[in-house]
Amino acid sequence: MNLHGWIDAYLNHLRVERALAKNTLEAYGHDLAQLALRVGDVEPGSIDRKDVAELLVDHIAAGIGARSSARHLSALRGFFRFLVREHVVPSDPTALVDRPRLGRRLPRFLSFEEVERLLAAPDASSDRGVRDAAMIHLMYASGLRVSELVGLRVNDLDRARGVVMPVGKGSKRRLVPVGEVALSHLSLYLDNVRPRELRSPPTSSLFVSRGGRLSRQGFWKLLKRYAAGAGITTPLSPHKLRHSFATHLLRGGADLRAVQAMLGHADLSTTEIYTHVAHDQVVAAHTRSHPRA
Repeated sequence: MNLHGWIDAYLNHLRVERALAKNTLEAYGHDLAQLALRVGDVEPGSIDRKDVAELLVDHIAAGIGARSSARHLSALRGFFRFLVREHVVPSDPTALVDRPRLGRRLPRFLSFEEVERLLAAPDASSDRGVRDAAMIHLMYASGLRVSELVGLRVNDLDRARGVVMPVGKGSKRRLVPVGEVALSHLSLYLDNVRPRELRSPPTSSLFVSRGGRLSRQGFWKLLKRYAAGAGITTPLSPHKLRHSFATHLLRGGADLRAVQAMLGHADLSTTEIYTHVAHDQVVAAHTRSHPRA
């Protein structure tokens, strides 16, 4: 079996035995297809360290960033480790290839005032506006990823307890508080708008569009439209709203571990990147309080 066959076998292994998400599988498939495009449908044992290094050099020449190249190398390493375990190749040609150096990119976020304008942007007198307001309020109130937001089912929201239960990375479910304001918008949508939006066949999705589940792309487009209407000139993505959630929590004095749990981060170091925003408050507190400031 040549390279294409082993790539299919590896992706099937990831899908069945490791139960990776569809988006992750597509990313792995794309990265491995780039390798096959460069070396051809050869026997995997003929691929050496030079082939892998030259592929990464091609990325640099094409303007692909270090973060994407690092992800690509990670996909290749996983693939060749699989081939080593299956006794297809004697060694991993990626083992001695250096990982691209990644800078620590700080998250960009909205100010409190910008968030207030964004939340007020949907037209509350229309069904579409009620739905969109519920989605934007929930995303800011709970810090959900866009895939988690559009993937919510009606039963994932517990209105009595005021919590939402999204399914995050690795198919892990967590409990996140919603807050009274977001909950009131969700109740208005669920009680008055969603029943009118449903079509046949029925769906369990919480947020619907023309009877079916709203897509990630659909939410992205409506968010950009409301941002423009609210006079927010900086580029806005759903993830920037998640960054704003975490940043504003920490500025308000929230515990870092609590923010980690709400965001669904497996590693605390991922959450710690948000602590940079507290720097200005620390300086201000020092200036106010220290006798030698």
